[in-house]
Amino acid sequence: MYHNIPEQIKDCMRELESRDSAERSSDMPMGQRLRQVSPDTGKFLAMLCLDAPKGMIVEVGTSGGYSGLWLSLACKQRGDKLSTFEVQEDKVAVARETFRKAGVDTTINVIHGDVRNYISRFPPTAFCFMDAEKDVHQDCYEQIIPNMLSGGMLVANGALAQTDQLSLYLGRAYRDPRVDTLVVPIGRGLLICRKI
Repeated sequence: MYHNIPEQIKDCMRELESRDSAERSSDMPMGQRLRQVSPDTGKFLAMLCLDAPKGMIVEVGTSGGYSGLWLSLACKQRGDKLSTFEVQEDKVAVARETFRKAGVDTTINVIHGDVRNYISRFPPTAFCFMDAEKDVHQDCYEQIIPNMLSGGMLVANGALAQTDQLSLYLGRAYRDPRVDTLVVPIGRGLLICRKI
């Protein structure tokens, strides 16, 4: 999967990495920045997604589409599509253009809206990556886990951030008998919940 990434996708990844670096070193407000995952995190997500059971592949928090590009590599090998949700209209436009330029716009469905308004209509979910504002993680977790296939994974970014809200959410995941839970110290930390 990593050895034959199409040049179109590599070019888009490099472009987003450069933009992310510039935005992080500027005084741009955090909510306006793309705030994407690291390349190692993207590779790890693709590997996890590739081995998930057959079912729906979901991303919560599209931003500019960087993690979606990594997930598209797994989706292509799986013969699946990625449904990715973003609430900010400007980021939806960036992501759609990224996916078009990368040639993966037929593999990725970008939905402008709050995923919590759609979850009840999802088919059984095999893999979900959450990289949205932390205040929606708990709600998404409580709605996605009941619909997750056995062996399916919910992966949430930012698990090493120190916030009271995140501590409650992590505690809930670790105590949940429906999942096996682990925090992996890659990037900003990934909470991985595998449905039993």
